[in-house]
Amino acid sequence: MAEGNNPIDPVKLDKLAEVAIKVGLQLQPGQDLVLTAPMAALPLVRKITEHAYKAGAGIVQPIFSDEEITLNRYRYAADASFDRAPGWLFEGMAKAFGNNAARLAISGDNPMMLAGEDPTKVARANRATSMAYKPALEKITGFDINWNIVSYPNAAWARLVFPDDAEEVAVRKLADAIFAASRVDVEDPIGAWKAHNAKLKERWTWLNGQRFASLHYTGPGTDLTIGLADEHRWKGGASEAKNGITCNPNIPTEEVFTTPHSQRVEGYVRSTKPLSHNGTLIADIEVKFEGGRIVEAKASRGEAVLQKVLDTDEGSRRLGEVALVPHSSPISKSGVLFYNTLFDENAASHIALGQCYADCFINGTKMSPDEIAARGGNKSLIHIDWMIGSDKIDIDGLTADGNKVPVMRKGEWA
Repeated sequence: MAEGNNPIDPVKLDKLAEVAIKVGLQLQPGQDLVLTAPMAALPLVRKITEHAYKAGAGIVQPIFSDEEITLNRYRYAADASFDRAPGWLFEGMAKAFGNNAARLAISGDNPMMLAGEDPTKVARANRATSMAYKPALEKITGFDINWNIVSYPNAAWARLVFPDDAEEVAVRKLADAIFAASRVDVEDPIGAWKAHNAKLKERWTWLNGQRFASLHYTGPGTDLTIGLADEHRWKGGASEAKNGITCNPNIPTEEVFTTPHSQRVEGYVRSTKPLSHNGTLIADIEVKFEGGRIVEAKASRGEAVLQKVLDTDEGSRRLGEVALVPHSSPISKSGVLFYNTLFDENAASHIALGQCYADCFINGTKMSPDEIAARGGNKSLIHIDWMIGSDKIDIDGLTADGNKVPVMRKGEWA
């Protein structure tokens, strides 16, 4: 394709690569980088590699995936293949992280890639991968190293988000939406991120000062009390990893978040946006919690997949994260459903089933898994966010002595 027709603005793509390295990772001189990406994102990977080496990177090692190659497994692999994963690869990644390599993931896969495949095989493959990936993932959830996720406007993803447009138009629209949400459509993206991080810090500083025991959500189909973990702490935007490097794990990000108490969630809640999970759209999720555990769950679409997710392990019916996002966030205002959690979760307040983040406890990075569990932290192979916020949701913070403090009204900070 000639440069003149390129639907992806090369200047903004370059800025996105620079933001990924300088803001997302704050990659340090001599630090190695492990990078995963879909093959379609090669133009961004090349730019990221350039900015990484300019910043003094040691070795930048990309690991690529490809839609056709993934689908070939589902079409032609023997049944036993679906209970296996390349453990050696993840062990190598864990070893790299143990040696202080940074981690960058480029998301951009077609969210519906596995929509036509056997859900049992998809679930088995995911479980095998989750188990094999655990030693590497623990370095991320434990925040041992600086890590970051950015996105690339893959054509297959763009067609899904903008089905009524010609491919080139859809790619341009998705690219522009990614650039705007990632704050690289401005003159000084690094300055814009600095200001945005400061605003998020103001929010979580206030929440940490309140020491809420729980949050109470009310709205259509929702009356939910989420107990917060003992010694929880709110975070958002830029954070310091255990290796001393401050990074922005998610680009874009609009959320402040913490750890709920896995045993203290009561009531019912309805999702406000569909969840795209491994090629299945799960819409109108309705669940009921008792003693922190989901005891009833239904969905108007994708319910079988939801039930499989909930049956992953003991922790998959409990919460590992609670996040607050104002309804007026730029991603929400765009009105675009991205079918990609990185974006969709930043359009609305959300909760996540499964694994908690150690870093959302005071001194959590120094705690053992047992100490985290004792304070209400959840443990699971999964961590799946879904959206429960809208302009009709009110949230109150409840203190240990029973005081009620407005946190959000009609989806905005109170």
